Amino acid sequence: MWPVVWTAMRAYAPYITFPVAFVVGAVGYHLEWFIRGTPTPREERSILELREERKLQEQVGMDSTQVLSLKEKLEFAPKAALNRNRPEKT
Repeated sequence: MWPVVWTAMRAYAPYITFPVAFVVGAVGYHLEWFIRGTPTPREERSILELREERKLQEQVGMDSTQVLSLKEKLEFAPKAALNRNRPEKT
C-alpha cells in the first residue's frame, strides 16, 4: 500500500506543491501586512529634484551677470595629448 502512495505522491508532486506553496505565500503576505500595518505614504523627492533645489539655492546670492570668460575657463582645462609636442603660440 505504501509504495503505491509514494509513487502517486511522486507522480503528482507538482500538482500538490503548487497549491501548498500558494497558500503558504498568501498567508505570509497577509501576516506581514498585519504585522507592519498599513504603509504611510512618504513623499520623497528624487535626487534630481534635490540637486536642482540645491543649485537654485546656490545661485540665490550670486550675481548672474558676473561669470568667468571662456579664456579663464580654458586655463584650467588639461591640454590634449596630441598638442604636447607643438610649440605654443605667444
